[in-house]
Amino acid sequence: MSQPKTEEAAAPGGPPGRPSARQGWREIGRSLAHRNFRLFFGGQTISLLGTWMQSTAMTWLVYRLSKEQGRDSAFLLGITNFAGQIPVLLLGLFAGVYSDRWDRRRIIIATQTLSMIQAFLLGFLTVTQLITIDQLIVLCFCLGCINAFDMPTRQAFMTEIVDSSGDLPNAIALNSSMVNGARLLGPSIAGMIISVVGEAICFLVNGVSFLFVIAALLAMKLAPRPPKTSHGSVMGGLHEGFVYAFGFAPVRAILLLVALTGLVGMPYVVLLPIFAGDILHGDARTFGFLAGASGVGALTGSLYLASRSTVVGLGRWIAGTAATFALSLIAFSYSTDIRLSMAILCVAGFSIIVQLAASNTILQTIVQEQKRGRVMSLYTVAFLGMAPLGSLVAGNLASRIGTENTVRLGGGVCLVGAALFARQLPKIRQIVRPIYTQMGILPAAAAGIQAATGETAPPER
Repeated sequence: MSQPKTEEAAAPGGPPGRPSARQGWREIGRSLAHRNFRLFFGGQTISLLGTWMQSTAMTWLVYRLSKEQGRDSAFLLGITNFAGQIPVLLLGLFAGVYSDRWDRRRIIIATQTLSMIQAFLLGFLTVTQLITIDQLIVLCFCLGCINAFDMPTRQAFMTEIVDSSGDLPNAIALNSSMVNGARLLGPSIAGMIISVVGEAICFLVNGVSFLFVIAALLAMKLAPRPPKTSHGSVMGGLHEGFVYAFGFAPVRAILLLVALTGLVGMPYVVLLPIFAGDILHGDARTFGFLAGASGVGALTGSLYLASRSTVVGLGRWIAGTAATFALSLIAFSYSTDIRLSMAILCVAGFSIIVQLAASNTILQTIVQEQKRGRVMSLYTVAFLGMAPLGSLVAGNLASRIGTENTVRLGGGVCLVGAALFARQLPKIRQIVRPIYTQMGILPAAAAGIQAATGETAPPER
């Protein structure tokens, strides 16, 4: 496998490289040279557009039904989001063990098929006007169980469809671009569809969209992989993954910051319908515009990362964007103007996607292949697994102290987390530098750091 390109810099927290703008933008699509990744990219682009349409429609449907029934919309939005994401916390870690043992493509085909069935069922119940909030909560929980296995497996699957380590960071960033391009278009399209014909069409479109990604997965030609190890119990494999991840300082620091962001920062998304309807006095289209504004920023951030030719310097970007995201939440909580709110959410979207994609890239670069599934399941649990707890707390807090104060508080806590991570960057830089030297990402002259740090790879325990 080819090695990532060398760039003049010191480590993930060191000064970012400075390729020319033309060279940077030429980098964006280089991972599309891999046939399997092209298939994955095309299928997922269509599927994720439907996924974001469904997510927007479900959130608005809960808000609408709660208003019609005179129930607490903030609390029910929190409960629904909790039901959809708590399975990631409960099952995600076990999914990582199986991802390291089973065929990852087959796992993804199974999860995409089950997700398609869930979308069609949701569409049927909505078309027939049989849908209730209780049913929505149950269906969100079922989808969460599916996603608990799908998400970490898809993350780990990237190394199988991009057979060059030098193109892996670009593929991860381009994948984020795909997600956020869909995130940009999906909510806006959903908002218009909902205002004209209702939520059901969004669910049915999402069901159809899964056919494209399933077809893409079946069309892939994958190189033979070494047999997956399946020795020992699942709990033993889970313990091994924990020791590996939390015994290695860079992985531990990244996972903790991601977990904090998922717990207290991202629950603002659950409260967006309240900002759109009660604070900005808008409708479903206003909600779609707010979600779309965040998508614009996220798409811009992921395209920026895709234009980079190296992982060097990403540590500093993680710390900086974590702080910017926190400040954006605080600013958003004070806004009562739709244009200002959209501008702030654009900055927030850029910040959070750069933080998450940069974290993902560094993790995938430094972890061992045989433990990749478990580390990525920890990453998924850290972000999405913490979110349901945060959504539940945010829904309750919003009912007690107000929606604006809840988002404001979350932003303040995230700002503290960003500062603590920034303090650890020098240590992270020292540990990761020799690993990047061995991989050829940094010049060999940096190898002298190895003797000083005494840790050149994740510990085996």
